[in-house]
Amino acid sequence: MKFWKKKSDTTPKDLEPSVSRREFLTAATATGLATASLGQPSSKAQAQADQDVAAGGLGPVVPTEEQEAQEFDGYTAEQVDRYFVKNPASDFMVDVIKSLNIDYIATNPGSSFRGIQESIVNYAGNSKPELLTVNHEEIACCMAHGYFKGSGSEKVMGILAHGTVGLAHTPMAVYNAFCDRAPMIIIAGNHIDAGARTPGGTNWWHSAQDMPKILRDFTKWDDTCHSLTHFADSMARAYQIATTPPMGPVVIVVDADQQEEEMSVRRPQIHRRPERTAPHADANAVREIAQWLVEAELPVITAGRMAHNQEGTDLLVELAELLQAGVSNSMGRMNFPNTHHLSVGSGAIGQADVVLGLEVGNPGRTRQDARVITLGTAELFLKTNFQHFGRYYAPDLAVAGDAQATLPALIEEVRRLRSKISRSALEKREDHWRETHLATRRRDIENARHGWDASPVSTSRLYGELWQVVKNKDWAMVSNDGFQSSWGKRLWPMTKYHHFHGSSGAAGIGYGAPAAVGAALAHKEHGRFVVNVQKDGDLMFSPGVLWTAAHHKIPMLNVMHNNRAYHAERMIVQRVANARNRGTAESSRIGNTIDNPAIDFAKVADGLGMWSTGPVTDPNDLHAALVKAVAVVESGEPCLVDVLCSGR
Repeated sequence: MKFWKKKSDTTPKDLEPSVSRREFLTAATATGLATASLGQPSSKAQAQADQDVAAGGLGPVVPTEEQEAQEFDGYTAEQVDRYFVKNPASDFMVDVIKSLNIDYIATNPGSSFRGIQESIVNYAGNSKPELLTVNHEEIACCMAHGYFKGSGSEKVMGILAHGTVGLAHTPMAVYNAFCDRAPMIIIAGNHIDAGARTPGGTNWWHSAQDMPKILRDFTKWDDTCHSLTHFADSMARAYQIATTPPMGPVVIVVDADQQEEEMSVRRPQIHRRPERTAPHADANAVREIAQWLVEAELPVITAGRMAHNQEGTDLLVELAELLQAGVSNSMGRMNFPNTHHLSVGSGAIGQADVVLGLEVGNPGRTRQDARVITLGTAELFLKTNFQHFGRYYAPDLAVAGDAQATLPALIEEVRRLRSKISRSALEKREDHWRETHLATRRRDIENARHGWDASPVSTSRLYGELWQVVKNKDWAMVSNDGFQSSWGKRLWPMTKYHHFHGSSGAAGIGYGAPAAVGAALAHKEHGRFVVNVQKDGDLMFSPGVLWTAAHHKIPMLNVMHNNRAYHAERMIVQRVANARNRGTAESSRIGNTIDNPAIDFAKVADGLGMWSTGPVTDPNDLHAALVKAVAVVESGEPCLVDVLCSGR
């Protein structure tokens, strides 16, 4: 490393090396920073040292009398001027981050961004942004993913990643976020100038010519910054790109040496954070969509990652009620209340003569004579390597534009044309969907009773008991129940956007627990009671996030759905074995069970500093355990209840 003397600009090429570390220590020696003569140890200490060496060991290292008598006299004015950075470039970088309203940066510490880290904690007082300590970069990215969704699509989290090795830990989590359209800003440290690196070793191993390449297939944009002006421009651009639908992760690379340089008197411009607007659909296309919907005999709407916030949910309710159209919610987001009489399953799509797909790639199985409309932003940004976009579906009318942003105009057009729909037609639709909705509701409640008193605890009983302790609270379910027979969505009344956060995006294991912690952090400022029904196999990818939740005092109730298996895969093996007419009872366990030894998740959580209890095996003991856990959460702490459960 070099100590740089300020010249006229802030880039490495415009800074000249003034004194090396070795020269600094040599100069310090003359002023008491180091001592030219270390002196001789006392005779007693020397005798003891000789005895230890003779015995083949090394005893306590005793300082000499001269060393003990030394006192540091401080730095000279010349040394202060030459060796200390008064206006580090990383302070400016932190001001740029602040301008983007980034409240948190998750990181596992690394030397390539030490300048920014020091500026955050000392210059910014570890506030806006606040550093969140994680044990793995994948945890950091999953937390950012969950935090965005928990904030109602309002807040973006930053990540600091250390060079090649830090970024190499992020791809699965970043791919999940890319598929789920969740933005995050990853700031990666790099030693860009090979001449400034140490002659060999870690600075070389942790550096790259094209640092973001490892993530480029599933990020929206990246850039490598070579000056502070470049950093200010690219961070503003990165934020705007990341948060414009279709949203997604971005990467900014910063030079490790530049962070620690003296900044020139001329301070680069910091841009104002722009108010972003989502792309709207063409007005003529909106009128045509409205015409088709109004002319339909039985229209159905299917929604994917449509709603960005509560406004999106409310708008979809308004549109559906105007048309008395059934709404099939794929639950990529909490688009539509599951208690509404127009909330229907995916089977309703096959009944419709007109289907409107909002932010969905494939609307599902439709009638052969159905007219299908798609409205969304997927076609506005695509990459070809990773196949997240699914098989092509040819709609009758494909309209590009953000669905939520377009809904107000569509609602106005439908309202203008609504008189063309007869009252009897609207009443007939309403009666049809009410009957369909109530039949589904009755069936779900009846099915939930099966195995209610069984041990291990049935998954429906788990959700039923949980509901009893949260129903009177402002709650948020931050986990996805897709591998739990969707009992949460089937039994809990989900009426608000924050009641459910959707899926991971790419179905990548390891997302659940850290995304839940990130979401819980976003809900903390609103005082919401956060529930995470955590899958056992998923938690074992990133158990360290329990420590992060405890360390940062993020209140949330984690309830383990502990079926001691990767149960979906076990069922898949059973299905294959059945097709081949081979045994399935025991052989399907091989490679799919998490047992022998069984993991005691309560002990795992306790060892990571989180209050815990369990495993609960008797369903009659579950309520009491949950009541205790609720008290812990309401005291401001996270907790975990381990429950031994049925497979699904």
